[in-house]
Amino acid sequence: MTCNHCVKSITNAIHEVSPDSGVLCELDTKKVTVTGETDAKRVEKAIKDAGYSPEMG
Repeated sequence: MTCNHCVKSITNAIHEVSPDSGVLCELDTKKVTVTGETDAKRVEKAIKDAGYSPEMG
Protein backbone atom coordinates (compact mmCIF):
# COMPACT_ATOMS: atom_id res chain seq x y z
CA MET A 1 0.00 0.00 0.00
CA THR A 2 1.83 3.04 -1.27
CA CYS A 3 -0.69 5.63 -2.47
CA ASN A 4 -4.26 6.88 -2.25
CA HIS A 5 -5.25 4.58 -5.11
CA CYS A 6 -4.18 1.63 -2.95
CA VAL A 7 -6.23 2.99 -0.06
CA LYS A 8 -9.31 3.28 -2.27
CA SER A 9 -8.82 -0.21 -3.73
CA ILE A 10 -8.44 -1.81 -0.31
CA THR A 11 -11.34 0.14 1.18
CA ASN A 12 -13.62 -0.81 -1.72
CA ALA A 13 -12.58 -4.47 -1.48
CA ILE A 14 -13.39 -4.56 2.24
CA HIS A 15 -16.73 -2.82 1.74
CA GLU A 16 -17.66 -5.41 -0.89
CA VAL A 17 -17.61 -8.16 1.76
CA SER A 18 -18.45 -6.04 4.80
CA PRO A 19 -20.39 -2.92 3.73
CA ASP A 20 -21.07 -1.60 7.23
CA SER A 21 -17.49 -1.85 8.50
CA GLY A 22 -15.32 1.15 9.18
CA VAL A 23 -11.97 1.14 7.36
CA LEU A 24 -8.94 3.21 8.34
CA CYS A 25 -5.86 2.95 6.10
CA GLU A 26 -2.57 4.46 7.29
CA LEU A 27 -0.12 4.88 4.41
CA ASP A 28 2.90 5.71 6.58
CA THR A 29 2.63 2.47 8.56
CA LYS A 30 0.90 0.44 5.82
CA LYS A 31 -1.70 -0.54 8.40
CA VAL A 32 -5.40 -1.12 7.78
CA THR A 33 -7.85 -1.20 10.67
CA VAL A 34 -11.34 -2.61 10.13
CA THR A 35 -14.02 -1.95 12.74
CA GLY A 36 -17.49 -3.35 13.20
CA GLU A 37 -18.86 -6.84 12.86
CA THR A 38 -16.92 -8.59 10.14
CA ASP A 39 -15.39 -11.93 9.22
CA ALA A 40 -11.60 -11.54 9.30
CA LYS A 41 -11.09 -14.38 6.81
CA ARG A 42 -13.45 -12.78 4.28
CA VAL A 43 -11.72 -9.41 4.71
CA GLU A 44 -8.29 -11.02 4.28
CA LYS A 45 -9.44 -12.80 1.10
CA ALA A 46 -10.95 -9.59 -0.29
CA ILE A 47 -7.66 -7.75 0.23
CA LYS A 48 -5.72 -10.60 -1.42
CA ASP A 49 -8.18 -10.67 -4.33
CA ALA A 50 -7.56 -6.92 -4.77
CA GLY A 51 -3.88 -7.71 -5.32
CA TYR A 52 -2.39 -6.96 -1.90
CA SER A 53 -0.63 -9.16 0.67
CA PRO A 54 -2.27 -8.67 4.07
CA GLU A 55 -0.63 -9.74 7.31
CA MET A 56 -3.21 -10.31 10.01
CA GLY A 57 -2.29 -9.40 13.52
